[in-house]
Amino acid sequence: MATPQIAAYGAWRSPITSDLIVSSSIGLGAVAWAGDSLYWLEGRPQEKGRNVLVKRNADGSTTDITPPGFNVRSRVHEYGGGAFLIAPDGTVYFSNDGDRLVYRQAPGQDPEALTPENQRRYADFSLDLAHNRLICVSEDHSAAGQEPKNDLVAIALDSGEIQVLIEGNDFYSSPRLSLDGQTLAWLSWDHPNMPWDDSQLWIAAIERDGRLAEKTLVAGGHGESVVEPRWSPGGTLYFSGDRSGYWNLYCYNSSTVEAIYPAKAEFGYPHWVFGESILGFIDETTLVCTYNDQGTWKLATLNPLRRALTPIPLPYSTISYLQVQGTTIAFIGGSATQPTAVVTHDLFNGESHRVKEASTLQVDPGYLSEPQAIAFPTANGQIAHAWYYPPTNQDFQAPGDTAPPLLVKSHGGPTAMASASLNLRIQYWTSRGFAFVDVNYGGSTGYGRAYHQRLDGNWGIVDVQDCVNVAKYLVEKGLADGEKLAIAGGSAGGYTTLAALTFHDVFKAGASYYGISDLEVLATDTHKFEARYLDRLIGKYPEEKDKYVARSPIHFPEKLACPVIFFQGLEDKVVPPNQAEMMVDALKTKGLPVAYVPFAGEQHGFRQAENIKKALDSEFYFYSQIFGFTPADALEPVEIFNR
Repeated sequence: MATPQIAAYGAWRSPITSDLIVSSSIGLGAVAWAGDSLYWLEGRPQEKGRNVLVKRNADGSTTDITPPGFNVRSRVHEYGGGAFLIAPDGTVYFSNDGDRLVYRQAPGQDPEALTPENQRRYADFSLDLAHNRLICVSEDHSAAGQEPKNDLVAIALDSGEIQVLIEGNDFYSSPRLSLDGQTLAWLSWDHPNMPWDDSQLWIAAIERDGRLAEKTLVAGGHGESVVEPRWSPGGTLYFSGDRSGYWNLYCYNSSTVEAIYPAKAEFGYPHWVFGESILGFIDETTLVCTYNDQGTWKLATLNPLRRALTPIPLPYSTISYLQVQGTTIAFIGGSATQPTAVVTHDLFNGESHRVKEASTLQVDPGYLSEPQAIAFPTANGQIAHAWYYPPTNQDFQAPGDTAPPLLVKSHGGPTAMASASLNLRIQYWTSRGFAFVDVNYGGSTGYGRAYHQRLDGNWGIVDVQDCVNVAKYLVEKGLADGEKLAIAGGSAGGYTTLAALTFHDVFKAGASYYGISDLEVLATDTHKFEARYLDRLIGKYPEEKDKYVARSPIHFPEKLACPVIFFQGLEDKVVPPNQAEMMVDALKTKGLPVAYVPFAGEQHGFRQAENIKKALDSEFYFYSQIFGFTPADALEPVEIFNR
């Protein structure tokens, strides 16, 4: 092995280029079985972010099911998910992003529209064979100037006729039919709650004519969040609820709710998107589940009668979209050293297969930085969590007695979490000589209800303090250069970024990806799903307007004293472009170095390959100009005002 070259941090040449990342990477999600056939969604940046339903054939080859011109994506709650269903005969039903219609696609045939043209959006499908219909969540946008109306509907498979089954709550999700087709379970919640704060699980018998009988409350409400209702083969209803302080598994029989495995672990996700799955059944007494233990996802089988959990030792730290077929499970798995993949695992013989990887880019391990879980002291004597990535490149080392620049990542949500799975966009930074820390600040999920409730009333305070304190912690440990600290984040993470840059003087530069600068604008100009989110995170608006003003970076440009680059999709309905543009104008007026990179055709999050590449390279170029190092790559310059 050659002796590493001496070069400044940031100036290391890396094989992990933005071109390779976008050309060899796809998004994976929403795994499903139909008999022995396995399906999944691929989000393809090279096709302008189009989501394609893919099938694994009996010979191991794969086939694109949905043809060009169709994009399998839902916009219910804007974040979507739950966009397709596979019937037992292989017929596919899916929501198409372009026209918002539900399509039916029989095997070997082209898609045909099932629903009429209207202002409805659809997601989270269940198949009711007895009544020849789909049951799903609908979001009706037909009333101009008003919030869309959410309900559960039935879509007749012979006519496309829409029948409303249940209405009256602000939100619905997870309509799940018992295997005998006689009972429907679903979740609902109302403003001002988010589903991870307070939601309710209901059941109702289905009458002969398809209408629902009187509904019965099973669990939830009064400060309990319920997720993941699932029917066992024998007709027992299982779900995850956080009444204990963690999302734990429960079962319901007639009138009794029982805990089947109490643990200080999270058997559930915050409901940002439809279609997540953490639970499946081999038989009536053998469940397969995935759970989060202090930031790391694990797999296990569970016997609900004996309350016995048996770990399944697999090399994955993130596990999602768990599905069970016989004794074989399928899921999306990620680890620190391998690309995220569609994985199958036979519980009988122990064989695992990586069916489809999210990246074909083969990277020598000598260029990969492995995450280290750190717990660091923060405000009020508390401990917060993060994943730290040291700079790693087998071809280079920095001059002695120097510390690396540090990029602090504040995740979105803010009710979300950072994981330790391989992310080539993180490795882009570490292989060039940056240290990187992905912060699970107070408010993140994965550490119990009390941890994510740290942010209640404290958004813009606790999250910011944790990002500031992890940077200080790493500087004190000699793992970062205190004069070269940057922070970046998207959406809610972009707000944390801007607040940290405005109200603290620790960071020397930052990058906001479709971030929030004016909380009042967010409170009055956002979509229904998050319309009352800030009631809990900050306070009621306009009654507590003073808090919104005090925590909005846009009102305090005089306190912001370092350069910032902004990235923004011009079709973003979650965080409108005016949020970024107001901040850019304020910084221009103040005379601070600022850059603005808008993307036409992009929404909340970038899906097109050329835009993902440009954003990554532009951020790196921006820091090179601010921190004074020369990139090894020839990067396209980005215009920096006031420089």
